[in-house]
Amino acid sequence: MGLFSFFSKEKKTELDKGLEKTRESVFSKLSKVIIGKSKVDEEVLDQLEEILVTSDVGVSTTLRIIERIEQRVARDKFLGTSELNQILREEVIALLHENNSGDGDDFDLPALDTPYVIMVVGVNGVGKTTTIGKLAYNFKLAGKRVILGAGDTFRAAAVDQIRIWAERVDVPLVSQGMGSDPASVAFDTIKSALSQKADVVIIDTAGRLHNKVNLMNELTKVKMVMHKLIPGAPHEILLVLDASTGQNAIEQAKQFIAATEVNAIALTKLDGTAKGGVVIGISDQFKIPVKYIGVGEKMTDLQVFNRKRFVDSLFQ
Repeated sequence: MGLFSFFSKEKKTELDKGLEKTRESVFSKLSKVIIGKSKVDEEVLDQLEEILVTSDVGVSTTLRIIERIEQRVARDKFLGTSELNQILREEVIALLHENNSGDGDDFDLPALDTPYVIMVVGVNGVGKTTTIGKLAYNFKLAGKRVILGAGDTFRAAAVDQIRIWAERVDVPLVSQGMGSDPASVAFDTIKSALSQKADVVIIDTAGRLHNKVNLMNELTKVKMVMHKLIPGAPHEILLVLDASTGQNAIEQAKQFIAATEVNAIALTKLDGTAKGGVVIGISDQFKIPVKYIGVGEKMTDLQVFNRKRFVDSLFQ
């Protein structure tokens, strides 16, 4: 067995464990739906709709999946319930593909002449700082030079937390302490990254949403500073959401997407919830790629989201 095969198998095992609660919830319900049924009829589809909605796939996305299955039933005339699992897999994969979610496989970066800049946004408590630490670890493992920026200067605890992660992963951290200007932290971080020829810069931001106008102004100012030093930066605005909050994660996404130009999503804490279907709903509703998923506590349990691997694990 080659090294790549070993890591792929390792990832799959971690993913299977992480999605266990969602998988058990979906399939215990699905098995009850098809008992005594030989074909996919209106009653089966109604019950499937309920299963997907209660798994936090979301109403609009669920209706889209059901409509696709209805079209296949009408086209193929007869579909047995034994085929329902495979049909579900195919339609969910197609939906994720249309939304450009799950194209990645490894912690890779575009080839640039400058550092690749990631600005991380999200409310407090979703696992934002932990995600930053795990991203730094995995990029470093992939041979990248990483620098972190402690841009959440609103809370002293946020600066302390990211410092602990920087020490744990053994990567440089640029910080100015609580109450300092986040744009100034971003400026210093990128200047440091340019001088050290870093490959990737990951900058934290404040997680408050109680005043959206101030949040928007602050994030805009941070982005402008980044862009002056590196045209096109930040290359990635990564929104971190807690999958275990289900539909609340979708509400948070709406607010942050309104406040800034989010172009990638990380969903954390999938291992602690039966609401894993929210990955599908968020990807479909916002047309923003889900790029990373958290399926456990270990550093390697933050994975690059791969739609086929995810759907295979969810519907195996």
